[in-house]
Amino acid sequence: MPRKKKPEEGKHIDNPNVEGLHGAVTQQPICQTLEVNYMPYAMSVIVSRAIPEIDGFKPSHRKLLYTMYKMGLLNGGRTKSANIVGQTMRLNPHGDAAIYETMVRLSRGNGALLAPFVDSKGNFGKVYSRDMAYAASRYTEAKLDAICNELFRDIDADTVDFVDNYDATMKEPTLLPTTFPNVLVSSNTGIAVGMASNICGFNLREVCKTAIAWIRDPDCDLLETLPAPDFPTGGEIVYDPAEMMAIYRSGRGSFKIRARWRYVKEGNLIEIYEIPYTTTTEAIMDKVSDLIKAGKIREISDMRDETDLSGLKLAIDLKRGVDPDKLMQKLFKSTPLLDSYPCNFNILIAGMPRVMGIGEILEEWTAWRVECVRRRVYFQLQKKRDKLHLLKGLQKILLDIDQAIAIIRETESDAEVIPNLMIGFGIDQIQAEFVAEIKLRNINKEYILKRTEEVGKLESEIADLEKTLKSDTRIRNIIIKELEAVAEKYGQPRKTGLVYGHEIVVEEEAEEIPDYPVTVFVSDQGYFKKITPQSLRMSGEQKLKEGDRLRHTFETSNRAEILVFTDRYQVYKTRCSEFDDSKASVLGDYLPAKLGMEDGETVVDVCLPGDYQGSILFAFENGKVARVAMEAYATKSNRRKLTAAYSDKSPLRAVLPLTQEQQIVLYSTEGRALIFSTAQLQNKTTRASQGVNVITLKRKATLDRAVPLEESGIVNASRYRTRTIPAAGALLKDEDREEKQIAMDGL
Repeated sequence: MPRKKKPEEGKHIDNPNVEGLHGAVTQQPICQTLEVNYMPYAMSVIVSRAIPEIDGFKPSHRKLLYTMYKMGLLNGGRTKSANIVGQTMRLNPHGDAAIYETMVRLSRGNGALLAPFVDSKGNFGKVYSRDMAYAASRYTEAKLDAICNELFRDIDADTVDFVDNYDATMKEPTLLPTTFPNVLVSSNTGIAVGMASNICGFNLREVCKTAIAWIRDPDCDLLETLPAPDFPTGGEIVYDPAEMMAIYRSGRGSFKIRARWRYVKEGNLIEIYEIPYTTTTEAIMDKVSDLIKAGKIREISDMRDETDLSGLKLAIDLKRGVDPDKLMQKLFKSTPLLDSYPCNFNILIAGMPRVMGIGEILEEWTAWRVECVRRRVYFQLQKKRDKLHLLKGLQKILLDIDQAIAIIRETESDAEVIPNLMIGFGIDQIQAEFVAEIKLRNINKEYILKRTEEVGKLESEIADLEKTLKSDTRIRNIIIKELEAVAEKYGQPRKTGLVYGHEIVVEEEAEEIPDYPVTVFVSDQGYFKKITPQSLRMSGEQKLKEGDRLRHTFETSNRAEILVFTDRYQVYKTRCSEFDDSKASVLGDYLPAKLGMEDGETVVDVCLPGDYQGSILFAFENGKVARVAMEAYATKSNRRKLTAAYSDKSPLRAVLPLTQEQQIVLYSTEGRALIFSTAQLQNKTTRASQGVNVITLKRKATLDRAVPLEESGIVNASRYRTRTIPAAGALLKDEDREEKQIAMDGL
């Protein structure tokens, strides 16, 4: 049978063996697939969907607001949201649900923005609630808010470029000519392909003052006029000027924001009335409920959401004698009442995404705004020049109105009127057409004199506009005046307070750990389970990974400490309470992951130190045994990891805690066993002690394991016992082998 040829790259292959495959298949290298298919999609998401531009809007925002502007909703009354959504589809064909969600976020009713752009009527949900759904678009009404005057001012004066919409039936602006740095005022979040953007909102008045200060002096202190972000949900920023300045410089970083609360003595309750912008009331309630169920918070008798038309309010009823300050410290530590806000000031500049600090953003915005104002001034200049040109033609008619009338009357053909006026008065076609269109009632000296009196005024205005175009200082002064007007008209006081980190008094309080009996199971591969007696009685066989087996079973309490020794000569300290109550039917917690061990680090053995009395026995592969006082592992601080936990001269084979003297069996790889008494060893105070040689090993033989005599299953103990160490031990008989004993027990 001839060998089949491999299909060449890019060639068509007929493969009748592939089920459901019809026709030919074309092979394509994965790199080509990414370049041809995936990269255009990725760029489209970055440039046309997820990342905001210098005007502070994504395309979806801009299309919605411009549609509302063209519908006359800037100065008119409200209309149904469904009507707006339908009209917006002419620019944004992404479905009514996506468009309406965009409108909801921009609305005053939702409260997601410090300066909302949509004046809404009806239920638009709330940004601080996860479950408070907004009403359908057929029930709500909307119009543009007054601040949108600053978005669309002079948009018809050629301040920005316009492009065709998706089907080339109408034009839409590429940017909105905002008179203030909306990119810093409106919070924005976007997830693109391979990058994201998360811009926090700042107070409008503070942003305008900062922009003015920066235009006048790019080296100004930004923190002086723009101390921190501001959020519509209020709260308090845990303020660190150095940390905030680092965010301002790099455009990346995070800061903490916490809820505001008050204690109502009459009802012995706490009222939370402002929460972090990053969370919701439901998330807070759920977390507090979980903590109460887990027994980690016992000071609360009830918690309820009392949010109404007057605003947000979460009420917490306290038990008698509870200190509200200490409880709130605990809640800040364990719930979203204290949360972090990550900053990533990623903005599209000329179609390219850039992560910028506040100074860079103001620089780019100012440069863009200068261009907008310059285009507006040039547009006004051209309009005035055109008007002046017409009036100068009218001025020439003033010399002899009767001649103009005569020319028009004596011209037989309508098409010859304009040329005859041009010849008669020495004016151009545009001027002649203007004169010809004057109504008969206006062909009098009074009308013409009034119109021509404007010539001088227009000439001075044109000269002034020409000076403005040539002067960067004049352009910047125009921008500054507009910023001052916006700050004065639309500025609001800060909603988010500032509390300095060093002013927050944090009382270190030992968390009360509930104590109850538990049974701990540890496997060879390092899986840990903590099971309560009630659950243990109801459970069946312990679930283990394939090839794994139980190493230890301890009956202890939930407050008990645990020492986990690893192959990196380290010991990790933890408590049973740090593990969730488990069941026999699950694998349990994987100790290396739970304790944050280093890569490749594995568990050697586990023991319970109790009250750190007695000692601990380490048996090493080279036959040595070290006895170390248990108190060597007791620490006053809550250290989780101790290095140099035992000797690193030989691999560890067993860890045995000793509360009293007992007999230990050592097994070697050559099939020998040795029984010795722990009284033969002295306590060492140094954890890294190498120990003493207990079992003498032949060449290439090593210590395999060590177990207490009562757990070994040895019948003839006297055969293996020794009074002096080191000793070689004796060969194991069949009846003394551990495997034999296990098999007999199974019978």
